[in-house]
Amino acid sequence: MYSVHPARRDWQSDDGRNRDEGEMSDTQASSTVSGGETVSAPDGSDRSGESWFDRLLLAVGLKQSAADIRENLETVLETEDDADAVFSPLERVMIRKILHLKETSVEDVMLTRSAIDAVPADIDLAHLMIMFSRTGRSRMPVYRETLDDAFGMIHIRDLMNWIARAAAGPAIDSETAPDPLQPVTLAGVDLTIRLSDTDLVRNVLFVPASMPATDLLARMQTNRIQIALVIDEYGGVDGLVSLEDIVETVVGDIEDEHDTGEDEGTIQADGKDIWIADGSVVLEDVTQLTGIDFGPAGLEEEVDTLGGLAFALFGRVPRPGEELSTDLLPDLVFEVVDADSRRIRRLRLRRHDPDSTPVSETPASHE
Repeated sequence: MYSVHPARRDWQSDDGRNRDEGEMSDTQASSTVSGGETVSAPDGSDRSGESWFDRLLLAVGLKQSAADIRENLETVLETEDDADAVFSPLERVMIRKILHLKETSVEDVMLTRSAIDAVPADIDLAHLMIMFSRTGRSRMPVYRETLDDAFGMIHIRDLMNWIARAAAGPAIDSETAPDPLQPVTLAGVDLTIRLSDTDLVRNVLFVPASMPATDLLARMQTNRIQIALVIDEYGGVDGLVSLEDIVETVVGDIEDEHDTGEDEGTIQADGKDIWIADGSVVLEDVTQLTGIDFGPAGLEEEVDTLGGLAFALFGRVPRPGEELSTDLLPDLVFEVVDADSRRIRRLRLRRHDPDSTPVSETPASHE
């Protein structure tokens, strides 16, 4: 089991790096070539993992450093023309987000404490099933007295496996196919058993809010644990982060079969040539109601929703209150009404005469 403070110590210890005996020391970060000349990295960094020849090429400008490659790629993304673009609009958005992922902390992607669905350890399995059904979660934290005393998580798959084994008995481990004529009933399954009396609770990660999201992603992969509880300096729970939350910072919202059609969004008129719409509203519905043609944006095959279109057009999630327009749709203004760090929740659309007063905070053309 993970406890709060040891987990924090574990995270801090992850920053330490153990050098192999064969690895070069800091004093060997530069190499001597013929003539006694010493070649060092231009930025003064330790490039002990590179050969002296690699560092020589770097010193004379025949090889690019990782920082140069990163800077050049960002420059290409910013200056690339749509006419001869190497990357599609969505590819540019994703690459830019990957480049900036290292600047994203756990706090930026976490679900706040008030939105966490958790269960007490003494809950019986019948009510646990009801909680899974009510919340739609596949994993939930488990706590003793309060959420600040969380010590693990429960996965719905483990619960269903337990129920199946209780109903089928030893036959479930048989290598032969089950007899379809053999009745299986849940009548004999005791769902009054408390969760704490089973072995269904799995470990959960505990991480600080300041932890880089990339570090947490690596730790989740190593430990094969897909959720982490975010703790404050006193050991209290501030939020929750899932592997999906981190991935969504790059690829956008990920919806499964249970999300389909759950929130298709709404759009309504808010005056002459003005509409307020959810970011999840389908573009076809917007066109049908407003008559706006989004075809010139050239993104019909890549995005389906209004929020996704705005995200792809401007290459980021705009802040609430921002008004944005693009040369691809010159007669339309997007005003962000509600958004968080990952998605545009609500927008106001307004027809705009491109020859009239320019819209404030209008980006140049579509990046």
